[in-house]
Amino acid sequence: MTEPPAARPATIRTVAMRAGVSKSLVSLVLRGSPHVSPARRDAVQQAIDELGYRPNAIARQLTAQRTQTVGLLLNDLRNPWFVDCLEGITAVLDEHGYRCLLADARVDRRADEALLRGFLEMRVDGLLLAGSMPSTASITAAAAAVPTVVAAGRDIVLPRVDVIANDDRIGTTLAVEHLIELGHRRIAHLAGGHGAVARFRHDAYVDVMTAHGLADRITIEAGDMTEEGGYRAAVRLLGRPDRPTAVFAVNDISCIGAMSAAAELGLRVPQDVSMVGYDNTSLAQVRHLWLTSVDNANIEVGRRAARALLRRMADPTRPGDVQLLRPALQVRGSTAAP
Repeated sequence: MTEPPAARPATIRTVAMRAGVSKSLVSLVLRGSPHVSPARRDAVQQAIDELGYRPNAIARQLTAQRTQTVGLLLNDLRNPWFVDCLEGITAVLDEHGYRCLLADARVDRRADEALLRGFLEMRVDGLLLAGSMPSTASITAAAAAVPTVVAAGRDIVLPRVDVIANDDRIGTTLAVEHLIELGHRRIAHLAGGHGAVARFRHDAYVDVMTAHGLADRITIEAGDMTEEGGYRAAVRLLGRPDRPTAVFAVNDISCIGAMSAAAELGLRVPQDVSMVGYDNTSLAQVRHLWLTSVDNANIEVGRRAARALLRRMADPTRPGDVQLLRPALQVRGSTAAP
C-alpha cells in the first residue's frame, strides 16, 4: 500500500488565504506590529494555529536585513559583577526580540579581533562591549561597522559609541570617606593595574586622602583586579610594621583576596583591619564575608546600555553619549572603628 503524500508545510501565503488577509498583514502580525486591529490579529493567529505554521526565522531575517542578534564582548566572565550587568542587558533586549551572543576575551587579549570578526560574520545588528578593555584597532573598526555601546567601561572613547557606567570618582569618595568617618587614618588602596576604571579609583583615593589632610598617609599597593592579585598585594601590605588599619580595594574580587591574606596573617576583619570593596557583587553579600562595598548599579547599567544600543541601532549616526550613574555605599560587617 502506498502512503499518501505528505502534506506541504504551511506558508505565509496559505496563512493569509485562510485568514482572508494579505501576506503583508500576516508579516506585520508575525513582527508584533501594533498597527494591526485586534480582530485581524486574532484571525491571523487562528489561521496559524489551524495550519500549524512555523515562521522561517532565517528567511525573515534575510528579508528584513536584520538578524535580531547582539554581540556581547566582555573582559572577564569570572568576575560576578558581569552577571548583574548581563541580567539588565538581556531583560531589555528580550523585550525587543533580540538575542545575545556572548564572548569572553580574557584568555588572550589578541583574541578580540577574532571574536569581533566572528560577530560581524554572523551579521549582528549591534555590539556591546562590557567591562574594562583597551581601545584596539579591531574594536575601532568594528564600532565603525556596527552600532556599538560600552557598558561599565571607560577606556573606549569613539565618536559614535555610547558609554554607560557608574561614576568611579563618586564611588571611591563614598568608600574612603566612610573609613575616615569611622576614625581611620592609615587607609591603604589595593590598586587595579592598567585601565581607566582602575585609574579613576586610584586618583579619587589620592584626592580624598589629600582633601582630608592625609596626604602623608597615602599608601598604594599594586594589584590586578583578581583574587590572586588582591591576596598577594595584601600580604605585602599587611605584613608591614606600620600596616594600615583599613583597606579600600579596587573591586570585590581583589578585596576577597585581601581578606584571605588577613586571615592567614592572623588579622581579624574588621577588628584588626577594615576592608571595603567595589561592585557590590553577590559575593560581597555572602553572610560569611558580609563585605562593605560600593554598589555601582550593575543591573541598571546593563539596562541603560541595552536601551542605548537600541537607540543607536535606530540612529547610528548620532554623536556618542556618556552616562554616569551615581553609585551608593552598602555598609556591612567588614568595616568598623579602628
